[in-house]
Amino acid sequence: MKFVDVKNDVAFRKIFGNENRKEVLISFLNAVLLLENDKKIVSVDILTPYQLPALKGGKVTIVDVKAKDQSNKNYIVEMQVAEVDGFDKRVLYYASKSYSSQIDRSDLYEKLNPTFFIGILDFEVTQNKNYLSRHKIIDIETKENFVKDIEFNFIELPKFNKKENELETIIDQWIYFIKNAEDLVVIPEGIKDEGLKNAYQDAAKHNWTKDELEAYDYVLMREQDERGIVSLKVKKYIANKLLSMGLTIEKTAEGTGLTIEQVIKLQTNK
Repeated sequence: MKFVDVKNDVAFRKIFGNENRKEVLISFLNAVLLLENDKKIVSVDILTPYQLPALKGGKVTIVDVKAKDQSNKNYIVEMQVAEVDGFDKRVLYYASKSYSSQIDRSDLYEKLNPTFFIGILDFEVTQNKNYLSRHKIIDIETKENFVKDIEFNFIELPKFNKKENELETIIDQWIYFIKNAEDLVVIPEGIKDEGLKNAYQDAAKHNWTKDELEAYDYVLMREQDERGIVSLKVKKYIANKLLSMGLTIEKTAEGTGLTIEQVIKLQTNK
């Protein structure tokens, strides 16, 4: 059995934004937020349901999964593969905008409901050694959480290194799935949670349509192209620095991995 890369835009939205499999998103939210017993989320309305992206004409729109539970609490679940400048400010803006957009100017503030941001990141951003960290607004001295309505949860995948036999909790099992699914050939033993079981089923390639697989592959190619463009820009930047320091064309090409022709062109265009 082959599974998709859950970090892929199309796969992520298909698995977590599937209106016919809401138990997947419910299970994941309960696991991340450590909700148990009467605190558990039991139903959600998915505000950004999965739709197969149109490939003709080009770009796939990246849509994060947004949902609202039975208490009207709001959830934003985002998969972020590459770190970008101003990531912290973008997250704050995104969550704050989602929170404030619940009411119009003339509405009472009491109508505002809590917003939870969950960022699944393929890079490290915090000093916390744990792969899951929670961020709230607190009083620096007393640690009082007086302003309660916006909470940020970051899952930093590089910090998660547990093997299959080391998974202790449902959140461990979920993060193992997100990080490792594409390298697995069978569903791991000991998976009892129905939502996670269904997530594995939705990630199995044999359950995907031809159009979905084409969209999935298209996004993979686009991501590789974008990484290649960034890598080339970095190499050219370094090459220009080396040339300005007096290195020869040959040494600059050797040091950056560019061809001699590419370095000559950079020097000519200066």
